[in-house]
Amino acid sequence: MKKFIIFGAVNGFLSVAFGAFGAHILEGRVSEYGMDIWQKAVTYQMSHALALLFVALLVSRYGMQSLLKWTGYAFLFGIIVFSGSLYILALTKISMLGAITPIGGISFLVGWILVIQSVLKYEK
Repeated sequence: MKKFIIFGAVNGFLSVAFGAFGAHILEGRVSEYGMDIWQKAVTYQMSHALALLFVALLVSRYGMQSLLKWTGYAFLFGIIVFSGSLYILALTKISMLGAITPIGGISFLVGWILVIQSVLKYEK
C-alpha cells in the first residue's frame, strides 16, 4: 500500500510541476498542437496518479492481493509510457513516439479492468 501512495503522490507532484512548466515555460515556444499534447499528458498523469491512490485505498480494504498489485503497476506503467511519450513528442516532434503512446493507453485500460476484477473477486 505504501508504495502506491508514494507512486501516486510523486506522479501527482510531477503532473502539477509539468503543468506549470508547460503553462509558464513552453507557452510560445511549442506549437499549439504541442501544447495540446503536453496538456493531455498532464491530464492523464494526474488522473492516474489519483488512480494509484485509489489502488492504495483498495489495498487497505482488501489487502495486497495479486490483482491489486498488478493494477497499481499497470497504472504506473501507463503513466510512464503514455504521458512520458507525449511529453517527449510535444518537445521533440518525433512522430514515431505516437506509436508507443497507445501501449500506455492499453496499460491504463488493463488497470481499470483489474480494478473491476479485484472488487468482484474480493468483495464479500
